Amino acid sequence: MKTDEKTLKRIYNMTFSSVYPHYVTKVEKKGRTREELDEVITWLTGFDNAAIEQQMATNATFQDFFANAQLNPNASLITGVICGVRVEEIEDPVVQQVRYLDKL
Repeated sequence: MKTDEKTLKRIYNMTFSSVYPHYVTKVEKKGRTREELDEVITWLTGFDNAAIEQQMATNATFQDFFANAQLNPNASLITGVICGVRVEEIEDPVVQQVRYLDKL
């Protein structure tokens, strides 16, 4: 699936630190913890807790966040639908990686 330029620009420039609290809220509503969230982020990106905190402290955009990450080689096995779009069909790598986080 191709993502329009306006959406690409918005996602690329969105900071990880601005979205992280929403991830925490989402996992806690599902009975999970922030520690479990960080574990999943570590699995996907290779960032340890200190690196996750550093990404937030520097207000890294999602583009920078994923440029600095060592994406797990099994990330491409993440499948499913988010907002009516199949994750595995997203063409833009950064948008796909953001959706991996959403899906996990």
